[in-house]
Amino acid sequence: MSLPGADKKIAAGVTAILLGGLGVHKFVLGYTKEGVIMLLVTVLTFGMGAFVMSTIGLIEGILYLTKTDEEFVATYVTVKKGWF
Repeated sequence: MSLPGADKKIAAGVTAILLGGLGVHKFVLGYTKEGVIMLLVTVLTFGMGAFVMSTIGLIEGILYLTKTDEEFVATYVTVKKGWF
């Protein structure tokens, strides 16, 4: 039996690593405000801010994938920790 919300862990982790600069992983988790911030930083800086946003995405993706399902759900689904 899996925890509700644990199914988002893999999708959020992979999209954070691959598309972190666009904030796609934030939208996967339902964090619209944070996702829009990441997307706007990348777009409004004409890609110059993409390096910073991609680095944040890489770090967050690794954090998502290394947590247990219980830790992931508690941190990112229940408490809704938006950054790191």
